[in-house]
Amino acid sequence: MGDYTGTEGIDFAAHPTAQQLLSRIQDFFDEVENLTPGHALEAHLNKSYGPGNPIYDDLCALTRKGLEEGWVANIEINGPNYRRSKIALPSSSTRYMSITTVYMNSNTVFKGQYHSHPYGEINCVVQLDPGAELMGMQGWQGAGWTSPGPGTHHYPEVRGGALIALFFLPAGRISYGAKPGDPQPHCV
Repeated sequence: MGDYTGTEGIDFAAHPTAQQLLSRIQDFFDEVENLTPGHALEAHLNKSYGPGNPIYDDLCALTRKGLEEGWVANIEINGPNYRRSKIALPSSSTRYMSITTVYMNSNTVFKGQYHSHPYGEINCVVQLDPGAELMGMQGWQGAGWTSPGPGTHHYPEVRGGALIALFFLPAGRISYGAKPGDPQPHCV
């Protein structure tokens, strides 16, 4: 399995759809900027920002278009069915969140790289196949959101087809030092 070490975001000037995606992500951040990743945020996002919400629907449509245009999840991590790309580094325009896309495609359960979220994570689950699901800390999630809390760690897992996780990391923090079996923080 390859080690993803991409450190640069995409060139927004070269990709108008990426500019639109960033603008819509900024709208999303305007509404959730003071909320902390974790179980309560995940429940809130799925209730208030799930399918049918204009922000969620736009994030999904723009992410899918970026995949078609070739700038979303275009770096192979472990073959063509597990790819990633950095969209933006933490900056004032992203509320100091990094923005990344991960494409995973498997009908059976597929596990990606084990990692931890020092400050938590927010994942927008963008289904490419209607039955595709992403495993979150609270269980399997189709269209909607997962939000692992600070200090949590897991394998990203997919089943039921292809999806993209459009995810946001506070301060861009992610660590590949956690090991399966390490204790989870009390916030799970």
